[in-house]
Amino acid sequence: MRNVKKIFALLVLLALCVSLFTGCHGSRGMDAFSIPDEFDTSRDYEISFWAKNDTNLTQVEIYKQSIAEFEALYPNITVNLRLYTDYGKIYNDVITNIATQTTPNVCITYPDHIATYMTGNNIMVPLDELMNHPEYGLGGSKVVFDSPAVEEIVPSFLAECKLGESYYALPYLRSTEACYVNKTYVEALGYTLPEVLTWDFVFEVSEAAMATDEEGNYLVNGQKTMIPFIYKSTDNMMIQMLKQKGASYSQPDGSIEIFHETTRDILGMVAEHAKSGAFSTFRISSYPANFLNAGQCIFAVDSTGGATWMGSDAPLVDISDDKLVEFETVVMPPPQFDPENIQMISQGPSVCVFNKADPQEVMASWLFTQYLLTNNVQIAYSKTEGYVPVTTKAQNDPGYQDYLARSGEDNNEHYKIKIDAVKLMLEHVDQTFVTPVFNGSTSLRDASGQMIEEVAKGVRRGKTVDDAFIDDLFANMTSLYHLNQGNAVNTGEKADLGPLPGTAVVLLTVLGCVWLIMGGYVLAKYLKAKKVSRKG
Repeated sequence: MRNVKKIFALLVLLALCVSLFTGCHGSRGMDAFSIPDEFDTSRDYEISFWAKNDTNLTQVEIYKQSIAEFEALYPNITVNLRLYTDYGKIYNDVITNIATQTTPNVCITYPDHIATYMTGNNIMVPLDELMNHPEYGLGGSKVVFDSPAVEEIVPSFLAECKLGESYYALPYLRSTEACYVNKTYVEALGYTLPEVLTWDFVFEVSEAAMATDEEGNYLVNGQKTMIPFIYKSTDNMMIQMLKQKGASYSQPDGSIEIFHETTRDILGMVAEHAKSGAFSTFRISSYPANFLNAGQCIFAVDSTGGATWMGSDAPLVDISDDKLVEFETVVMPPPQFDPENIQMISQGPSVCVFNKADPQEVMASWLFTQYLLTNNVQIAYSKTEGYVPVTTKAQNDPGYQDYLARSGEDNNEHYKIKIDAVKLMLEHVDQTFVTPVFNGSTSLRDASGQMIEEVAKGVRRGKTVDDAFIDDLFANMTSLYHLNQGNAVNTGEKADLGPLPGTAVVLLTVLGCVWLIMGGYVLAKYLKAKKVSRKG
């Protein structure tokens, strides 16, 4: 009987080892978060905050200053800042850490990413009850700083953070896309800027700018280099073009609807102008701002959050002074198919809270998350780039209104192009949109941009973009991004996160090997002991 028990125990041990490899990562659950009756200020808490900055040291200092101010208000809470230069790296690290339950406490990220973090096992904290809690919620009576009330968050920005029936984030910053135009060159080519840019106008001017002299210099700038139209984010380009045409992209239930004739038409347009050299992308050519500032680009589409890099007098420039060209910069909405019905994508990071075994630790995280929405933080960060504060409380602050009114007063804090970008977003908030968020929406977004990249690269390599090319492209994108496997909507149901990142695979492989070695050792000892007992 004892031998049977030993064998059974060994089998259980080996089964646990196997489960490391066969289980969906993130399948280990946690208890759902429940708001404590009181936040225990007698205890010390240490929370981690993962954030992103664009190598902008001013933004880094704002994070550090915000943390210092918060810690002064709550001396029992220590916030450890971890900075990233790319949201994709934050996403990959979070996914890796979900497998080992070592996620950060607070993270700046995107709703598309949050949808993948949610696995139906309480990894993320739904914020509805916290937001509306009379004591510790937004504007709560026991919050020791001036927290904005729920109704003071711009409704459309807050709506972007709702996944299924619950809010899983708070908006942190918002931006949109802008077309930074070299007006000087447009007029030199004999054109007048319309009130609203259209795709036809931009491509027509771009093709006109390709004219060269006998020595191969472009007539418009007298240089050997000219890429008239460069788009930074091709996923946004495709998504906005589909929206402007009223064509389908996806549904909230995770249905993928991007592979249709309108997409073919858009890719055909891209092929035509990429072949002539009039159009390129960030991935192919590099940052639009660098070409714009060197007089080698006329239409540079990038986020309003990158406005301080744009223009002859930009405070942040990546090229040498001798390469800079003087020109008049105009900030306009991205090109439209219907100038009477402007459609611009709403973008910008949100802040989410991860669940932990200790509800008091989650409360500490929630209080810090709220602090990121205070006027001091929102206004300070908005001043660094063309971001818009997410609360009407901050937008209507007299100090912020004074900041906007001083546009052009200097080329640093009041840099005109940056403030023009902010005003562009403020004026068009009602004309912005977001795409459905579900487990897999990040992959769909990546695929939408990748199709434009593949077409642009293909024609440069002499390939013909015809129906056969696009058929193959659709099939490759479907396979590469797993768009034919269905996606679970994040309404609380369990969702598969897909393949683990490489770091998590290595970690689990090592753990599995350790368990297998241990199991083998126990088995060997057992067999040896059994052999000895038989001899006896």
